[in-house]
Amino acid sequence: MPVGRTRVVITGIGAISPLGLSAKLTWEGLRAGRCGIRRITAFDPSHFSCQLAGEVGEYKIQQYVPKSFRKATKLMSRDIELAVIAADEAVRDSGLITKAIDEQKVNVEPTRMAINVGAGLISCDPCELAPAVAKSITDGKFDIRKWGKDGLGLVTPLWLLKYLPNMLACHIGIIHDIQGPSNTITCAEVSGYLSIAEAAEVIARGDSDIALAGGAEAKVNPVLIMRQCLIKRATTQSNDAPEKACRPFDADASGSVFGDGGAIVVLENLDNATKRGVKIYAELVGTGQSASINPTYEHIEPNGEGIAIAIEKAITQAGVTPKDIGLIIPHGTGIPQDDLAEAKGIETALGEQASKIPVWPTKSMLSNTGAASGALDISAAVYAMREGKIPPAKNCDKKAIGCNLNIGTTEQKTDIHYALCCGYTYGGQTAAVILKKFES
Repeated sequence: MPVGRTRVVITGIGAISPLGLSAKLTWEGLRAGRCGIRRITAFDPSHFSCQLAGEVGEYKIQQYVPKSFRKATKLMSRDIELAVIAADEAVRDSGLITKAIDEQKVNVEPTRMAINVGAGLISCDPCELAPAVAKSITDGKFDIRKWGKDGLGLVTPLWLLKYLPNMLACHIGIIHDIQGPSNTITCAEVSGYLSIAEAAEVIARGDSDIALAGGAEAKVNPVLIMRQCLIKRATTQSNDAPEKACRPFDADASGSVFGDGGAIVVLENLDNATKRGVKIYAELVGTGQSASINPTYEHIEPNGEGIAIAIEKAITQAGVTPKDIGLIIPHGTGIPQDDLAEAKGIETALGEQASKIPVWPTKSMLSNTGAASGALDISAAVYAMREGKIPPAKNCDKKAIGCNLNIGTTEQKTDIHYALCCGYTYGGQTAAVILKKFES
């Protein structure tokens, strides 16, 4: 870390995933090698080539918001709900008392608290628009004039408020009375990483003392799943064997599986956290990003150049060398050519150390949760660092030819001083974050 730079630490973690409704349950599931991927129940998937997803279990959103805010839950899409639930856990875990926790015992200055949340392409429930669309048909075709005259009246006036990406941060901010800087980042799978990186910068430049940051996305939607099937990113070979479906970096990988999730961390400048006397999970010491689009947009560039650039920038900011890194959590989707490209990018950035540092992919258990994926991986890395345990990789029985990463199939007990998490999008955006085991 550059000399004189404000130290930013993680003091709270919240998560909701196909493995559980909390960060702890998610970590326990990952450690046990459980798989959250199963046949889709949110809609009938029988006509889809991929019938699997990582679905979050049942919950009641009303349990995660104060009574005075419960009417607003009617305007929450599933993406918003996932973010709100993760934020509730993160705030409570950090020891902060906001208006939502106890209005009479607030222990944080709202104007010194920021909110940065990554969001994806929020897909609405087709049933919400179907009646309006049906009313707008003329001779079997959609009629825009009829839509304006007859169809639009069947859509509730507040419909759009459920699907604006910035509403994740807005709802969290209103619930917890966050009055500092607010930002939303919509860069698909790296949204969570970039939101956490930007929140750290907000703290580092003195614009806030505390920030909530992370990402959430609900990808179990028929329109979204259909798109992934049509562009052949989703696996079609394991509908009868969900636990074996997603196989990052494995020779038998055949595609990805998509799902729901959310993760929020509480970032804080070290002085503020020390004054509060709270536990500190880890220190965020380096971030990096790049944009390097592949003309064949369905996949990232074959040499993983963008990933290499992001990792190199994060290493430089952290002031470490590849030898210092004790764990890598890669993006690892289970799409063969993308996994191989990512492996090459990691090798380019880390050199010969890339084949020595333990690599632990998580999407074989969590699925690809889009904007939530980076934040979920940061949560997993923090738990691994605190417990000194790297769980075994699931479904990587035989590494794909050309992948030289050190992917372990048994649990490793090790002292992790630095952990690297990295990700990419099919639009060419990449990101990397380096965490350090906290030392006072």
